[in-house]
Amino acid sequence: MSNTTARPVPKPFRYLRIAVYLLASLVGLSLLVVGTVAVIAELKGTWHWAIHLESTISYMGVFVSWLLVALVPLTVALFVGRALYE
Repeated sequence: MSNTTARPVPKPFRYLRIAVYLLASLVGLSLLVVGTVAVIAELKGTWHWAIHLESTISYMGVFVSWLLVALVPLTVALFVGRALYE
């Protein structure tokens, strides 16, 4: 076993990792919202809930697309930074 400790990660990498995790969790939560509305629409089976499902999918599609615009480059930067740092 080694007695040395790992070098601390620089602050920009910490903030980058937090941003990537935050955006990825927002993508996951938006998928959870769409799934919840889909289950309710299926159980209710009315046109009213079908309209809610359509609008939810539409709005979440726009939301997730903008999240991915930010998430993909940040994830690539995180992977490249970690590969260069380690």
